Amino acid sequence: MAGLETESRVLDLTNDLRFDFEMASTALEIQEVTVNAKAEENVKSTKLGQIELDIEEIKTLPAFLGEVDIIKTIQLLPGVSSAAEGGQGFYVRGGGPDQNLVLLDEAVVYNAAHLFGFFSVFNADAVKGVNLIKGGMPANFGGRMSSVLEVTMDEGNKKKFGVKGGIGAISSRLTVQGPLKKDKGSFIVSARRTYIDVIMKAAIPKDSPFAGSSYFFYDFNLKMNYALGKRDKIFLSGYYGKDQFSFGNLDDNFQVDMPWGNGILALRWNHLFSSKLFMNVTGTMTDYRFSFISSQDEFRFALNSGIQDFGGKIDFTYFPNTRHKIKFGLDYIHHTFTPFSVSAENAETVFDTGLAQKLYSHESAVYLLDEFDANEYIRLNVGLRYSTFQHVGPFTRYIKGDISTPDSTIEYSKGDLIKFYQGFEPRFAFRWLLPDKSSIKLGYSYNYQYVHLTSLSAVSLPTDVWYPTTNLARPQEGWQASLGYFRNFFNNTLEASIEGYYKGMKNLIEYKEGALPSDNVNDNTDNLLVFGKGWSYGVEVFLKRTAGNFTGWIGYTWSKTERVFKELNNGDPFPAKYDRRHDLSIVASYKLKKRWVFSGSFIYATGNTLTLPTSWYVNEQQLLFNYGQRNSTRMAPYHRLDLSVTWYGKEYKDKKDPASGEIIHVKKKLKTNVALSVYNVYNRANPYFVYIDNDGDFLQGNFEIKVKQVTLFPIIPSITWNFEF
Repeated sequence: MAGLETESRVLDLTNDLRFDFEMASTALEIQEVTVNAKAEENVKSTKLGQIELDIEEIKTLPAFLGEVDIIKTIQLLPGVSSAAEGGQGFYVRGGGPDQNLVLLDEAVVYNAAHLFGFFSVFNADAVKGVNLIKGGMPANFGGRMSSVLEVTMDEGNKKKFGVKGGIGAISSRLTVQGPLKKDKGSFIVSARRTYIDVIMKAAIPKDSPFAGSSYFFYDFNLKMNYALGKRDKIFLSGYYGKDQFSFGNLDDNFQVDMPWGNGILALRWNHLFSSKLFMNVTGTMTDYRFSFISSQDEFRFALNSGIQDFGGKIDFTYFPNTRHKIKFGLDYIHHTFTPFSVSAENAETVFDTGLAQKLYSHESAVYLLDEFDANEYIRLNVGLRYSTFQHVGPFTRYIKGDISTPDSTIEYSKGDLIKFYQGFEPRFAFRWLLPDKSSIKLGYSYNYQYVHLTSLSAVSLPTDVWYPTTNLARPQEGWQASLGYFRNFFNNTLEASIEGYYKGMKNLIEYKEGALPSDNVNDNTDNLLVFGKGWSYGVEVFLKRTAGNFTGWIGYTWSKTERVFKELNNGDPFPAKYDRRHDLSIVASYKLKKRWVFSGSFIYATGNTLTLPTSWYVNEQQLLFNYGQRNSTRMAPYHRLDLSVTWYGKEYKDKKDPASGEIIHVKKKLKTNVALSVYNVYNRANPYFVYIDNDGDFLQGNFEIKVKQVTLFPIIPSITWNFEF
């Protein structure tokens, strides 16, 4: 086989045999050929609303400030959008950011953002693959209503040691990989850090009142794997990342600190019982924490929030034959929620809620999935998931009284069952193969979601609070039906699809009008919530070129997303804050010979919704507003063009063969490239948020109310040097 070393074995045809071949590569310079092993999967599989991205494909796209970003890449796909420029999280087919199950090597990631959403926690140098499921969720996934984002870490090189990294405008990264034991196991370690704090320290004068302000983030990835034999393999994956934002005003003796971060650990064991039966056992730990700390003079205030999970799962895959696959298994998670824990102190008094606000719960599920070919045209994927959720003590339920009844509490001891929920979640996918390299697919899924994300802001921020299902906050429920037509052209190098979907949701949550979670610590967060329902429907068009020097895709989404809450907007339906009627993305990459790659991306989207006042008046020298329908106004449309060019150094050098005297090509040990990117090429002033301001004097008759827009990023060029050896 070209490019691989030859390996020979003698076969005994009278006995059952098993051979594992790991082919070693050999240097051979030939004209580049692109081979896609999954060329027809777009048409032949039952996967509906599912997109896999190659990490090398992601790396060719324009990078914001030199950082290749997985979350920003999936936001370029149809059906996926961001809240706003710099908004944390992503939104899939009208669902909220909490309705996405984000997994890193099967462990849950509760906050996938650095720098308030400008970067994700996924270091592209440590990632092997990305898989997004936004419709027709199979039965082996659950706990969320909208989507699954699977990110798989690289496993390292079993043959030799290697180093790669990059130095950019505001951050640098370094990755080391190699064998634990040659051909038996490997490891990969990756680290990344920004130096925005160093830049700010140099840029802000020492005598400035803001000299104490800074920001940085760092993260680490680790993965090891080892083959215990021909049938067993173990994996250990870890991630730790932290953001630290500080703002200070020395003149007022005022300081704000906001640290947040994730810690993730996953241990996995693969066992092959036979050529037909495979088992995967996984144990995970996830710890997400956020703090807000402010101080002025002798007063100090701190708010802490977070969630910690310990989980385990076991999955079996059975292949009765080549056209039939059965998967079954179970999983369990123990949740510990800290919606908020408040402390305050001054020179004389200390106040601390301590552990009073922690909530504990158990989440579990069993599932069965059967995928088979009914005939050469029809393939079915039928599944059923049964999930349960238990809210347990210790817990204090605060009950608000009225004029005649005082406030009261109910105390639950450790392990007491407070509330139990359960539900069946049917899943179904159908594929009808047509003769012209095309297919029609139909999917349906029903999902329960037992965790909620409460937000007071227009965009998702680290200050958002995770909260469990309780006896007042019921589990979210959602169902989605989708229909799609898929076709490949030009020998499977051009993939095309059009999908329509309808999604229904209930038990959605919002804060009551004017509610603030920290107003009264002697209260439960679910007493501040209101509950409603919603729906979303739309059409997605996707066209992707997968081979050749020119690759890329075009994605377009038309959608409508609405919510209705009895206590909000007079009970009338209103657009969701992430409702976008039109969303267009164009992504292109062109490889010029071997050493130049030009790429670009263009985004156009309908502006986000917001609520603005319809009139104003003055009462006792105080300016007051009357507001119209909820989310009845839109910001200006969002659009942006990003461009990049990457230059690759020579991979081979000429060397004279001492034996023959001929000039031969020898592969260089060091590979380098330089990437120059420009973010927001035509300097579009996209809105981040808007606010109400006033100008003039009311008594003099020249008073004016103005709506002002805050914009984050102008045109930003950046350059990154990448290396590998």
